[in-house]
Amino acid sequence: MNARPEILTGSEITTGRRKPSEIVAEYEAKREALEGALSEYEAAGSALKAAATIGGTWGNVTLDTGRGIYLSNLKQSLLQSAWRHVYDLYGLEAISSATDKRRYEQMFSAPPPFTVENIRDAFGDLISDPWGSVLRGMAEVFAQLDPAFKSHEKMKIGVKGLPKRVILSNVTGYGSWGRDRLRDILNALAAYQGKPLIEYREIEALMRDGEALLEAWTAPGDGHRPEVEFPPRGVWLKRFANGNGHLFFDLTTLRDINRALAEYYGDVLPDCPEDRPARQCTGTDVSKDLQYYPTPVAVVERVLAEIKYRIEGQRVLEPSCGCGRFMDALRAVGADVVGCEVDPVRAAMCEAKGHRIMRMNFLDTAPTPDFDRVVMNPPFAGRHYAKHVRHALRFLKPGGTLTAILPATARYDHGELDDLRPHWDDLPVGSFTESGTNINTTVATIHAPKEKRRD
Repeated sequence: MNARPEILTGSEITTGRRKPSEIVAEYEAKREALEGALSEYEAAGSALKAAATIGGTWGNVTLDTGRGIYLSNLKQSLLQSAWRHVYDLYGLEAISSATDKRRYEQMFSAPPPFTVENIRDAFGDLISDPWGSVLRGMAEVFAQLDPAFKSHEKMKIGVKGLPKRVILSNVTGYGSWGRDRLRDILNALAAYQGKPLIEYREIEALMRDGEALLEAWTAPGDGHRPEVEFPPRGVWLKRFANGNGHLFFDLTTLRDINRALAEYYGDVLPDCPEDRPARQCTGTDVSKDLQYYPTPVAVVERVLAEIKYRIEGQRVLEPSCGCGRFMDALRAVGADVVGCEVDPVRAAMCEAKGHRIMRMNFLDTAPTPDFDRVVMNPPFAGRHYAKHVRHALRFLKPGGTLTAILPATARYDHGELDDLRPHWDDLPVGSFTESGTNINTTVATIHAPKEKRRD
């Protein structure tokens, strides 16, 4: 694997370059001085006009030195300049994901106030964990291209059979979907491999000759751009008459993709501690269900967005409810919520908030088919989630609905729930990062039969 790109750490930023507080101080000082600078400019403009006239007589030539220049324009220019300065100063373009780049461009057009707190909110993750940002950028780009790249199981180090190509639609002119994805792929690889970001001339060369980026090459200078030697990118492109293109990866590049995604996804907690004998890890062993990745608030809001206005008065079960984030949100919209939690500390946290909790291992509960809905985030490890989902379905009334957050492998690899015909909705890359895992996740929605179940 190529060496990691040189990325400044938080300490290097504060010692080797100006601190955000110093940049904010300069911004505030210049903002205060803008009105005086504008007055000086206007006076200079008047002096210039006077110098071009005799006795104040207009010479029939318009000298509009102040047209379109107002204090509000200057303040907006300074604000946008300050934000872009921080972005450029810390080299954040090189480590930002394609999604982040688009988000920052939108922010720069209408930026928030320039304060240290807002700088930390906008760029904090990039500065505190630059390598993690590079890996997340790889995952975001490649997860959009092929389901195999979403699977933490298929991305483990040493796994064979990785896709050697990806199919891109509409690889045509500037601004086309496929061309933008092509740029995103090459930039994500460049960040991981420590190479310069892709330049316009390289994209143009690849569009003309699909093998143009396999070897290092030199682009001649012209009146606008200097001569540049570009590194090999390890990809080649085959375009078709219908506008689609197949982007192929050489072995080195494919290995880098594998290693980057394997490092990012890592693995979930094992079903059992390593020092516990395997024979104790069967059935409904509690150790499996102590695995815990609390559901981030943003995920709760996304999962409930489409249903929260239809569940007032409904009876809802949350198995393995943890600290009760789903229960909090469900109760807030009027649902009658019951949780189940085996961990005594987390159960006590839910009870302290006034929730009703069954203190036991969910797989040991006796099904009572009297719930309108089940909303759940079961354990991710292995295929253990399938037992939780199937057991939870037995709690639904006829026609009830189950919503479950599951690892992406449940959709793309395992097939454990295919007979239940779930509707799938993938969550964004990194949805559970704050909870300690980068594994891709998806939401399964399963409807119980409308006729009464027969157990």
